[in-house]
Amino acid sequence: MSTFKTPPKGGMTDAMARSAAALTATQADSHAGDDDPFQEGDSIVYAAHGVGRVDRIGVDEIAGTKLEIIQISFPGNQMTLRIPLSKARKSGLRKIVTRDIVDKAMSIIKGKPHVSKGMWARRAVAYQEKINSGDLIQIAEVLRDLRRNVDSLDGSFSERKLFEAAQERFVSEVAVLENKDPTAVLQTLTETMKSV
Repeated sequence: MSTFKTPPKGGMTDAMARSAAALTATQADSHAGDDDPFQEGDSIVYAAHGVGRVDRIGVDEIAGTKLEIIQISFPGNQMTLRIPLSKARKSGLRKIVTRDIVDKAMSIIKGKPHVSKGMWARRAVAYQEKINSGDLIQIAEVLRDLRRNVDSLDGSFSERKLFEAAQERFVSEVAVLENKDPTAVLQTLTETMKSV
């Protein structure tokens, strides 16, 4: 049940939009225990684009309608995205993962690759969906399953590209969580995969 109130005659204010952002961010979803609202300046993950930063939460007028908007920038690809707050969670916006999730993802990466005999085209689509899910566990599964072919002559160009996309997503989120340079995180990840 929503506690959203009808805006006053003067329209929606930025303070009201921030309050709505708090409500949206705390709605029950698959991120149990994620009680903190989105805040300006927060690092977040948007499923389809990876790690970004909340630049602004406020009200914008679009086609004559005032909407509560969360604006996110993605420095890696010089993109800015504006999402209605009411759609933020459903569109795959979430906070950076916890250390527990990273530890679980690392144990998956160290696991035995799952070898599928299906057609590569179907597997490639499945891997891309896992990467675009924004779920660090699913991204770890892609790294685990494709790592065997990346350093060998068996790997195709498309396998390498999928592996690199998964690796970039994984590294960028862990780097933000651990407040480390992405190069250092990549080196640790590479050493972990080579030690398996």
